[in-house]
Amino acid sequence: MIVGCLQMNTTIGEFTQNAELLLSGYQDAVEQGAEIVVGSELSLSGYPPRDLLHYQSFIDKQMATLEVMTGQIGAVPLITGVFLPNPEPKGHALFNAAVWLESGKQQQTFYKCLLPNYDVFDENRYFEPSGHPAYREWRGKRIGVTICEDIWNDAEKLPRPAYHRDPVRELTGQNIDLLINVSASPWFLGKGRSRLELIQNIARENSIPVVQANLIGGNDELIFDGQSAVVGSEGQLLAKASGFQEEQLIVDLDQPAREVRHEGEEEQLFQALTLGVRDYVKKCGFSQVAIGLSGGIDSAITAVIACEALGPEAVLGVLMPSQYSSQGSVDDAVALAKNLGLDYQKIPIEPICQEVRKSLSSLFEGLAEDVTEENIQSRARGLIMMAISNKLNRLVLTTGNKSELAVGYCTLYGDMCGGLSVINDVPKTWVYRLSKWMNREKEVIPHETIEKPPSAELRPDQKDEDSLPPYDQLDDILHRYIEEFQSSGEISTQGKHDPDLVQRWLRQVDLNEYKRRQAAPGLKVTSKAFGIGRRMPVAQRYRHEEELNK
Repeated sequence: MIVGCLQMNTTIGEFTQNAELLLSGYQDAVEQGAEIVVGSELSLSGYPPRDLLHYQSFIDKQMATLEVMTGQIGAVPLITGVFLPNPEPKGHALFNAAVWLESGKQQQTFYKCLLPNYDVFDENRYFEPSGHPAYREWRGKRIGVTICEDIWNDAEKLPRPAYHRDPVRELTGQNIDLLINVSASPWFLGKGRSRLELIQNIARENSIPVVQANLIGGNDELIFDGQSAVVGSEGQLLAKASGFQEEQLIVDLDQPAREVRHEGEEEQLFQALTLGVRDYVKKCGFSQVAIGLSGGIDSAITAVIACEALGPEAVLGVLMPSQYSSQGSVDDAVALAKNLGLDYQKIPIEPICQEVRKSLSSLFEGLAEDVTEENIQSRARGLIMMAISNKLNRLVLTTGNKSELAVGYCTLYGDMCGGLSVINDVPKTWVYRLSKWMNREKEVIPHETIEKPPSAELRPDQKDEDSLPPYDQLDDILHRYIEEFQSSGEISTQGKHDPDLVQRWLRQVDLNEYKRRQAAPGLKVTSKAFGIGRRMPVAQRYRHEEELNK
């Protein structure tokens, strides 16, 4: 059997365009010999549609588009994801479903059994779960169809299965010959590998080939990597689509495995961030961006990503030196702009800061200068960037990393101003790894930018290390707390960190939730990012020192 996987970049709510992508991919796959074609989860509406599913007009538009598209499907079946009305009066009004389209008709429907309700997922909010998975008899074979999460409950692969049932085992118990999974599985570091291992394990345990068609594209903070895969009945990888780009993967299940390229983690991270920026900017209706260039490493890698995503002609770099900015930082920012070929402007902020201090002088009389004056500088930069955004219709990309956002080492309404936070889920240690990967062939980011001690340059001779512990130490504490949910005691003992240090920085994470609540949307690239997948109260009194003192 020859199977085609449609790895497409859909846009939420663009029903006509999404249908055209499906039909075009379907026709290409058929022309290449595919005998059955598979699309991704909710491919017609885009994923995740979230509360748009509460609007009847949204539902009606998808159903009308589905009817038109169905009439254009020929004798080769297309299996793809949609939502469908629940005919029962009880329960949620919709099913997350897949449809088997063939010869101009909807031949069969398959409903999602397992609805994820963790991290960034809240499908229980919208959909009714199916009571049982289904298969279809086709050309003498039984083809089981599952939808994304339905395969993510393997007790041997997952240490803590989230559900009391396993749709895969329910299907294999009915002697299916092929398992298809229409998927919208978002990416983070390590996810592609674990996803592939999961479907290989399913194939090996059940002695059936597995076909997974996964979504590609950026939708808000989520990045979908594609990497659709076809696995043989012994668990061997027959073929895998490219990561982070559209592709039709055509695979003969009876042919030997193809050679597959596996990208390194830095390359995947770069591709993910590039795709996330490109899609967020374009799907939000922008064509140009602006970035504040400080001469530091965070703004440098953000600029490299933006130029790769949109082209340097669409990127404006803005240098905003203060009286504390070193000449080296200004020179590094200019060198970066020239290396990338982007336009840049230099706008000193000291005149603005002087006017603000003058206006506040009577109110602040007799009070010593402190972080307030430092933040005035950052907020002057925020004012300039947002003025550029308003006047030139450029989306501002903020440049703060996860380590700094976690502990509040950033200025609300200052360097946090913008429309998209590109690296706010990238720890500082990964920022350095990524910058060195970017320079693997030639110097894109100036060597001095990578090697010099990081500094906000908001006061004389300021260094990040004056306010923060070494980043490798801080990032390990933050990873254990935010992504591994370790207690302060576990972080201290397992990570071999000083208990007082752990207590101090966990307190900073908790106290700065109010800043993160007001931050620009950020691209998710770790297993637990700040955003909708981490829901912490702002007004709360729990403190981790209580646990340490037990």
